Amino acid sequence: MQYVKKSMPMHFFVRYKKDNKTVREIFIETHKNLVEKGGEWLNNSSNSCSVVAALITTVTFTTSATFTTSATIPSGIEAESGRPTMEKQPTFTVFSISSLIALCFSVTAIVMFLAILTSRHQEKDSGRDFSRKLLCGLSSLFISIAAILVSFCAGHFFVLKDELKYAAFPIYAVTCFR
Repeated sequence: MQYVKKSMPMHFFVRYKKDNKTVREIFIETHKNLVEKGGEWLNNSSNSCSVVAALITTVTFTTSATFTTSATIPSGIEAESGRPTMEKQPTFTVFSISSLIALCFSVTAIVMFLAILTSRHQEKDSGRDFSRKLLCGLSSLFISIAAILVSFCAGHFFVLKDELKYAAFPIYAVTCFR
């Protein structure tokens, strides 16, 4: 047995440190408090972000449901076809697409944050799994916020008169790039 052990490279064997523990066991034991605190922070952050994502989902779903089921579409609908009268205008297209993007990405953010909230927060997951879910959730949330901002700006063009449309551009620019 000793001959085999001596002929093999050292990295093939488990190395034990003090108290007959491996390096991984010592690391897990000494960083247990850090994992607990990180899990609490991750839960608090995920909880707050999921509330924001749920609000965005509610607003965008309500907007899309209003457009598909109700007659409250800006400038009304055509009586014969039931289609929006402003359907062929670029602002309506921007409004519809950005609202859909906001809805899809906010739902994605909710799913990612719920995956974080329902996990067991073990040390083996804290390295890559949580960071990937948090990055995906925060990125989706940021994209949905940007998309809903674009959607609201495009929606204002339905309400504003032609003279005020160009006065709104500086306000939108300041709001977006601030």
